[in-house]
Amino acid sequence: MSEPGLLDLDVAAADDATALAFQQLLADRWATAAAEQTTRDAGQPGVRLRCYLDLRQQLGS
Repeated sequence: MSEPGLLDLDVAAADDATALAFQQLLADRWATAAAEQTTRDAGQPGVRLRCYLDLRQQLGS
């Protein structure tokens, strides 16, 4: 990302529920462009998810 405080985050998890729960924890704290679904890499275990965070916009404690 071109600005401080903006993150492009790749998450690897065992399953969809874990990846989406982790994303929700991030979204509860910071402004997040959330992914609606996970992806799978052929021949690899688990799932992947990409989301974008703006750490400059904290939503609450």
